Amino acid sequence: MWYSIQIMAINKQKKVFVGLSGGVDSSLAAALLLEKGYQVVGVYMKNWTENIGNMCCSTDQDAMDARLVAKKLGIPFYVWNFEKDYKEKVMGYFFSEYENGRTPNPDVLCNREIKFKLFLDRALALGADFVATGHYARIKESDGQFQLLKGLDANKDQSYFLCALTQTELAKIIFPIGDYTKTDVRHLAEKYNLHTAAKKDSQGICFVGEINIKEFLKNNIKVTPGKVVDTKGNLLGNHEGLAFYTIGQREGLSMLSNGPWYVVDKNLYTNDLVVSKDANDPLMWRTECLVDSVSWTNKKYDLPLDVEVSVRYRHEPALAKLMTAEQGLLKIIFKNPERAITPGQFAVFYLGEELIASATIVEVL
Repeated sequence: MWYSIQIMAINKQKKVFVGLSGGVDSSLAAALLLEKGYQVVGVYMKNWTENIGNMCCSTDQDAMDARLVAKKLGIPFYVWNFEKDYKEKVMGYFFSEYENGRTPNPDVLCNREIKFKLFLDRALALGADFVATGHYARIKESDGQFQLLKGLDANKDQSYFLCALTQTELAKIIFPIGDYTKTDVRHLAEKYNLHTAAKKDSQGICFVGEINIKEFLKNNIKVTPGKVVDTKGNLLGNHEGLAFYTIGQREGLSMLSNGPWYVVDKNLYTNDLVVSKDANDPLMWRTECLVDSVSWTNKKYDLPLDVEVSVRYRHEPALAKLMTAEQGLLKIIFKNPERAITPGQFAVFYLGEELIASATIVEVL
């Protein structure tokens, strides 16, 4: 009991700015920090309010929910507008990657450029000791070094989206719900009488939501129609633009008869979309790829290195060897073939529960 009181007394001197998204996860994160004695400030990040055709991306309800949570907890609440930066740094990357035939992950950029850059920097400038969010991940400190670990709930683990964080950011971040399951989070939110306890989880792009990607892209990028061919080069039809397709895709190929068909490759040089009727076509399963722009989370390891690699969110980490390649690139050699490795996505490297690095997939071999 005395130890608990001491901890609360220490924490009370520490100020934490919590990114309140209007969902149950960040709501509980704020409540838990408050219970531990921190000075908590709630901030709603307004990053996107643009309507996309007939698809509304209004975040008014989320902002209201965040405000109501702050009021319930009795903490200060602010709205910070990062729309200009989000459009330039996240959506600019998003459109550019698609326009060049790759498949990006904007949530990784959102965390790197907005939540744990702009939000973190402004919070620290205003006297924060830490920032916190409702991510399902954990941070462990040992001798001044910070490890980024998977969330306890394997089904909700979001460490993949945090793969670009470094020691600088990790030293100033708290993930209060990383040790809980989603079920625990909802039960605890009910205990704190938070009205977001039963709120449905958000889907889709970070801060934009669940949208029709094809329609979204049509309004924002230039595409070049081309041929659809099978794995033997036979002409099957025409596509609207390689940007609208990704490796492994089945839906969206209605222009082809006698389906189902699966996208197995995108030839950026000939602008051909390569498809197969075989969901497990050999072209879809590869053992090697090249990656670039490696970011080490804790320390730089010597190569070659045996690791586990996720090539997209919710991809079960696969055994592989990470080694140096030509022209400053790194090569990943998987122990077993992996399905639908996709240029533009992030390859995220783990040693057990620890996320040690990430890199961008640039070519599948």
